[in-house]
Amino acid sequence: MRGIGVINLVHSDGEDFDPIDDRLDAPEAEGKTQNDHLREMLLNATSDKSIKARTLLFASWSASVDNLKLIVRLKLFFVTTLKDNRLVSLSPEGGYIHLQALDWTPQRLADGVSVKLKQVPFRVQLFKGVAPNGDSEWVITNHPQGTFTPSDIQAENAVRWQIEQGHRELKQLTGTEQCECRKARSQRHHSAGCYHAWLSLKVTAQHLGNSPYAP
Repeated sequence: MRGIGVINLVHSDGEDFDPIDDRLDAPEAEGKTQNDHLREMLLNATSDKSIKARTLLFASWSASVDNLKLIVRLKLFFVTTLKDNRLVSLSPEGGYIHLQALDWTPQRLADGVSVKLKQVPFRVQLFKGVAPNGDSEWVITNHPQGTFTPSDIQAENAVRWQIEQGHRELKQLTGTEQCECRKARSQRHHSAGCYHAWLSLKVTAQHLGNSPYAP
């Protein structure tokens, strides 16, 4: 059985977060990719909803060239991870190499390194960290060089995992996985109802100063 892909956009102050948009990933039905949905949600958040957040956090699957270019055009900042197969360049003369081929000197580990991603018309600051499973993790940002230390960028990137907490709350508190309808439209209506129920739980919990799991 195939699962239902859900794409959520949340707003975080670093401590708590609020859901502000969601989409179902159904490329066969809508002809849109996950990255298409992300760009639509971002434009909706900045224009229609007037969200004032300045930094976006997202996983490596969203770090596409078009997404990064849109964020910069909107005069926003991003902190995201990269997949191991991305190509970077230190200088025009050196050409592009894979991330794993970079020589991480003590200074680069301490300060990060300015690189250019292939097909991206601006430079980013690249940091090497350690993922929760112990593997190397590549984190980039378009914040000005010197803004963050490696520990700062890791802490900023860690806030991104609040989206996983949101997915857990959505599944455990609203029964989003328990719909037994066969029609796709009914499944979509069920998912939308669960999302609004989750939003209501978040707002009520914040008003009462409790966790959404509180009885």
